Amino acid sequence: MTETRPKPFLDEAISKPGCCTSLLESQSTPDMDWRSIKRSFMTTKPGNCPYKPGQIERKLVTPICNGLEEDFDNLSLIGFRRSHDFAYRPVCPNCNGCVSVRVPSPKFEPSKSQRRIMRSNEDLSFSWEKNRATSEHFDLFEAYVQDRHFDGDMALMTKSDFQEMVEESSVHTQLACWRNEDGILIAVCLVDQLKSGISAVYSYFDLDKSRRSLGTFVVLDLIKQSCKLDLDYLYLGYWVSGSQKMDYKARFNPLEGFIDGRWQLLNNE
Repeated sequence: MTETRPKPFLDEAISKPGCCTSLLESQSTPDMDWRSIKRSFMTTKPGNCPYKPGQIERKLVTPICNGLEEDFDNLSLIGFRRSHDFAYRPVCPNCNGCVSVRVPSPKFEPSKSQRRIMRSNEDLSFSWEKNRATSEHFDLFEAYVQDRHFDGDMALMTKSDFQEMVEESSVHTQLACWRNEDGILIAVCLVDQLKSGISAVYSYFDLDKSRRSLGTFVVLDLIKQSCKLDLDYLYLGYWVSGSQKMDYKARFNPLEGFIDGRWQLLNNE
């Protein structure tokens, strides 16, 4: 999953139509025909990287329009992610540390500790819900970001910002929800359903339930749900080697990363 943020960072994008045509063509695969994708791309203004101190961050951005979901499916195959009604991927100067990663769900092999986490959460019920920003969801989200991201942009998000994050989508977006036996919401993941898999956009959960290891459990159960839907992958966003915020993604085996224009197995040992 990728850290999201309020929408203004996209509103500051600088238009550079066609700036990534060669990039897309160089990373085409047999599953994609880039001639069918007619759109403009933009680059965001330089900003501070949230993962590497002193590094400048820039993103390649393109709007996602209703009726063009297949375009987003194709873009996701070369490492793009979604935020609101935009698809983006890093194009940082002098750095390629952000690697788009995914778990091949049918091949996933849980570790001993991951199997223990799955057993400890067997009492939770799972459901797919519409991407609606209810008060119940915002209360859980707000408590989560005020603790985990108290020093970042996300801690400043209002209920209106949250509603935009959850509801502004031109693709098939849902909320994966987990509740306890009393029906209380304790974990959520905003997800996009692609042709090739489930893309985990952002998760939040009850931090008072630390014994449940809910962050890990959400990923484990999404792998399970993708298999139930007969989908091949769970997309986890970007992974940065050495980043404590991202380390957990390397614990899911096998893990593939989009490097040098192709998906390849990463060494998780």
